[in-house]
Amino acid sequence: MKKQIQNPFILAIKAHNLTVQIHQHSAYQIVLSNDTPFTSTIAGQLNERIHGFLIKPHVPHFCVAEKGTLNVLNIEPYSTIGLELSSRFDADQDTIVFHTPTETNAFFGTSRDTLDIYTIIEGLLSKLPPVQYDERVNKIVEYIKVNSAQQDITPQTFADIVFLSPSRLAALFKAQTGSSLSKYLLWTRLRQAIFLTLSETDRSLTDIAYDTGFYDLPQLNKYMYAMFGMPPTALKHNSDLIQVY
Repeated sequence: MKKQIQNPFILAIKAHNLTVQIHQHSAYQIVLSNDTPFTSTIAGQLNERIHGFLIKPHVPHFCVAEKGTLNVLNIEPYSTIGLELSSRFDADQDTIVFHTPTETNAFFGTSRDTLDIYTIIEGLLSKLPPVQYDERVNKIVEYIKVNSAQQDITPQTFADIVFLSPSRLAALFKAQTGSSLSKYLLWTRLRQAIFLTLSETDRSLTDIAYDTGFYDLPQLNKYMYAMFGMPPTALKHNSDLIQVY
């Protein structure tokens, strides 16, 4: 396994020789070929021999990459990086397709021919303005990093840590990250659940759900499908073809 990416609003995976059935999800998604062109149908439009795409949330799509490697990045739409991506679409545009590696490099501001996951993320983050987070936001981020598996976390839990009311803390956190505290916590849990599903394949999904802060496996299934368009069983069954970052 590769090291995990520290930005909690980015879930990145690498899939080898994998066909993904039609689905949609509530995240922005970037799909890029690291080697061989692939075919994808997006919102009913067939795109053959492309090198990648960026789509808005809730756009139905599927990919066929039986020979090659795809880098897939799912991004929380209301995070700062999600909001930056939203600004790149025209008013009536839901999809941006990359027909050549040159188009991909131009879009993400990268100069290397090999578009690995870290290169793309560096390109994305370079577009964001620098933010000096309030120390109270930093405290909450650190708390979630250590304690996200606890099931009894509430808005009051966070408020007590930094001595603010839940409403004032929620406003501060959203102003600085672009996302709500609840979404931040959910993405942290989902990323860890996916990481464990793919790295500890002998563990049951029920155990992983409990150990990452979900009440049960059905709740994990619900959020996984809503966010990423697939249940954890789909990842587990293809664990030999997928790496998570």
